[in-house]
Amino acid sequence: MINVLLVDDHSVVRAGYKALLQSAEDIQVVAEAETGERGCQLYASLQPDVVVMDLSLPGIGGLKAIRHMIARDSNAKIIVFSMHDDISIVEKALDAGSKGYITKNSVPDIMVDAVREIAKGHSYIEPALKEKLALRGASGQDDNLSGLTPREFEIFLLLAQGHSAQEAANRLALSYKTVANYTTQIKTKLKLSTVTEIVHLALRHGMVKTVDTEEV
Repeated sequence: MINVLLVDDHSVVRAGYKALLQSAEDIQVVAEAETGERGCQLYASLQPDVVVMDLSLPGIGGLKAIRHMIARDSNAKIIVFSMHDDISIVEKALDAGSKGYITKNSVPDIMVDAVREIAKGHSYIEPALKEKLALRGASGQDDNLSGLTPREFEIFLLLAQGHSAQEAANRLALSYKTVANYTTQIKTKLKLSTVTEIVHLALRHGMVKTVDTEEV
């Protein structure tokens, strides 16, 4: 039996994919968490075979949670399950230690296949993303986004999605001043002057769909 820990802050999403995974006779969901911190605690106590991890989480966030789990157990088998399909994000997740990456736009059966492959010690990247990674490697494409730390990248995404600094602070359980400082660092690293420019950069990379920049 493959024991799975689900980490996602949306209870409806967890319920749907718990039902999907448990419809497979060789998989059972042993625990669920809605924050990165809780996910790390449950991983330490339960030692599940596979962790299915969202990236957009309250508190420490998915990328940092992955790093914590890998620091505790270098053999942790984690697969990211995220709405984000930008290659820069995929690369950050893999660099953090995840063994795979699938998106929430993928067909449901991919989740079952991915969990089985990860449990065997293999990697699993959604086919469309795997192709993008190969093309990026072949072209040698790079950008300043790779220079952002995991926390900076989380804040970058929230700002790009149209959240204010205060809203980002509330979601990540940080102070407004801390988020404001991170925002300044992000702008410096990306050579940008305004949050609107952050939104436009994210739009060009396909990280967000549409945002009303007049409200940013």
